[in-house]
Amino acid sequence: MKDAKLRAVDVSLEYVNHRTGNRRLALDRVGLEVSAGEFVCIVGPSGCGKTSFLNCVAGLLPITTGTLTLDGMEIRGPGRGRSMVFQHASLLPWRTVLGNITYGLEMQGCGRKQAIGRAGEFVELVGLVGFEDAYPYELSGGMQQRVNLARALATDPEVLLLDEPFAALDAQTREFMQLELLKIWRRTQKTALFITHQVSEAIYLADRVIVFSARPGTVKETVTIDLPRPRPLRLKRDPRFHRYEDAIWDLIEIEVRKNSETVAADEAPLRSATE
Repeated sequence: MKDAKLRAVDVSLEYVNHRTGNRRLALDRVGLEVSAGEFVCIVGPSGCGKTSFLNCVAGLLPITTGTLTLDGMEIRGPGRGRSMVFQHASLLPWRTVLGNITYGLEMQGCGRKQAIGRAGEFVELVGLVGFEDAYPYELSGGMQQRVNLARALATDPEVLLLDEPFAALDAQTREFMQLELLKIWRRTQKTALFITHQVSEAIYLADRVIVFSARPGTVKETVTIDLPRPRPLRLKRDPRFHRYEDAIWDLIEIEVRKNSETVAADEAPLRSATE
């Protein structure tokens, strides 16, 4: 796609254990593109490199080979164009809701008055008006993640990176946070790359779902989600939704079985040697 905001071309990532000298390939020639304003989810078997890839996009991990670009510029480290929302809110316990949201702005050199004014806009956006002076320990898990999301958005990133941000929440809160995230995404029109283990979450949120293979991770298939927006939660009971769910689970199941057979084959000589 010519207007790709984010582009990965043959991206590979190898981990090296400097103590043992062992090498492990985590990503193998990943190629994908994300358009401006698009919401893309990545799913795949456990350990397939989803989070590793997101950390590469964030600039937290250097890729081994290939190219990774944002707006045509190579990603060489963390930058203002990307904000990360982690699984755990990791809020500063000595700062209030407002103080946590202003933190990133302060790090960018934004004046206190301007930072507070901007943070106030995002307090309203994530539905936390009235809780500006609350401390993290006084908030529920869902409310803490709203602060986490507001903090990431306040710095006005080009791309919002989300690493299983709702995984630690209870099932009911997770459902409503998905709905709230879509409302926020529509209002901000940010490009979003979202990692999840939950296939139904990916289908509900995404314009496209990218399925990674078993380790070393690469793009197995891309599924375009042709479901209307806005998406109410009841959409998850729609037969079309279930067809997407079945198709994506089938792709993941194939990779899980393939990985299990590979592990079994690798362990067979070891078993024979000890018998």
